[in-house]
Amino acid sequence: MSNHSFDQYSINSTISQIVEGMGFKEPTPIQQKVIPAALRGESIIGQSHTGSGKTHAFLLSMLNGLDENLKQVQYVVTAPTRELAIQIYDEVTKAAALAGKENTWQAKLVIGGTDKLKMMEKLSSNQPQIVVGTPGRILDMTKEEALNLGGVKAFVLDEADLMLDLGFIEDVDQILLRTNPDVQLMVFSATIPERLQPFLKKYLANPTHIQIEDNKPSPESMEHRLIPLRHKNPADIIVDITKVIQPYLAIIFTNGKEQADELASELLDRGLETGLIHGGLSPRERKRMLKELQGLRYQYIVATDLASRGIDIQGVSHVINARLPKEEEFYIHRVGRTARAGLKGTAINLYTEEDLPLIQRLEKRGLTFDFFEVKNGEWKEVKSYNERQTRQRKETDIEKQARHMVRKPKKVKPGYKKKMKRETEKNVKKLKRNSFRNKK
Repeated sequence: MSNHSFDQYSINSTISQIVEGMGFKEPTPIQQKVIPAALRGESIIGQSHTGSGKTHAFLLSMLNGLDENLKQVQYVVTAPTRELAIQIYDEVTKAAALAGKENTWQAKLVIGGTDKLKMMEKLSSNQPQIVVGTPGRILDMTKEEALNLGGVKAFVLDEADLMLDLGFIEDVDQILLRTNPDVQLMVFSATIPERLQPFLKKYLANPTHIQIEDNKPSPESMEHRLIPLRHKNPADIIVDITKVIQPYLAIIFTNGKEQADELASELLDRGLETGLIHGGLSPRERKRMLKELQGLRYQYIVATDLASRGIDIQGVSHVINARLPKEEEFYIHRVGRTARAGLKGTAINLYTEEDLPLIQRLEKRGLTFDFFEVKNGEWKEVKSYNERQTRQRKETDIEKQARHMVRKPKKVKPGYKKKMKRETEKNVKKLKRNSFRNKK
C-alpha cells in the first residue's frame, strides 16, 4: 500500500476538489516529484514517457497558484501540435468545471487553423489567465500585442524534444523574450537531446532535474515481432500481414512525410482502406482524419513520428514499423501507442541488417523479439539474426583453420597464390566433412 496521497502537498481545497472529481487516488511517480517542486516555484526539467501523468503534474500546480481576481495572463502552456494543445486545454476546462470555476477561471486555446483576426479581437478585449496553445500562434498574438505576457508566473514547454524536431524552439525562444526574466519555466520531454542543451542553458539557471525511469520500456503484455525485409516492397509485406492479423486499429509508422505519402498510396493501390496522418497535412485535413479515425472508418493508418506523441489516437491494437526508427526512444514511443489501459498489444517490425544495432540496443533494455515471416496466409517462425551470424562465424573459423594448414612455400614461384587457395578450399571441404561426421 502506498503512503503517497495528494493531501501531503500544500494544495488548496479547490485543487483537492478537482483531484477527487477526477478520481485520482494517489499521485504518479512524476507527480510526486513535480508537484512539490512546482509549488515551491522551482524551474523544472522533467523527463518521463507518455502516459506518466505529467500533464496534471503541472496543471494542478498552476491552478493552485491562480489568482482569479487578476485579469491578466498568469500561465502559458505550449505544445508542439494543435491536437496536443487541445487535449491539455480540455483538461483545464474539465478542472474548472469540477471546481465550479467555469465563469471565474479564464482560459484560452491559442492555436493555428482558426480565424486570426477574430482571435486578436477577443484577446485584446479580454486577457485570459491561462493560455494553452502552439508556439507559432502564441508568438503571432504577442507580436500583434493581442496577448501581454509580461506578468506570466509560469511557462510550460511540453514535449520539448518533439518541439525541437518540428522546428518550434525558435518560436518558444521569441515568446520567452517577451515574458518576465524570472518566469518559472517547466520543460517536459521524453528525451533531452544534445541540440536542446543551448536552449535549456539559456533559460534555466539552476533547474530541478526530475527523471522517471519506467521499469520496462514497454508493457509486459506486449509482443515484438521482426520480419526481414530482404529487398521486398514494404507495402507487399504489410498486405500479407493484414491477412493474418485482425486489428482494432493499426498504426503503420514510416520515417518522414514523403515515405508516408508513398506507402499510403501503395497500400490504397493494393485495395487496403488506409488513413494518413503527418505534419504536412493542412489543419483541416488532420482534423478530418482524426474525426474519421474516431468514427472507426479506418483499420489502418500510415503515420510519421508525429502520431507517436503529438496526437492521442485511441484503440490502437497493433503498431507496424514499415521502417524502424534510428533511435531507441522513437521505437519506445511508437510501440507505446498500443498496449494501453491493460490491453494487449503487438508491434510488428520490418527490418534490414542496418537495423540490427538498434535491435541489439533494445534487447539490452529488456525487450524480447520473435522472428517471423508471413507465408501462405500464416505466421511462420524463422531463425533470428543471431543464429545466422553464429553459423557464419563457424564457417569463418573453419576457413581460418584450413588456411593455417596450408604451408607457405619458402621460395615463392608464379601462381603460388592460386595453388594455396586450391589447397585451402580442399582443407575446408575436409574439415567440414569431419565436422559433419562428428555430429552424427
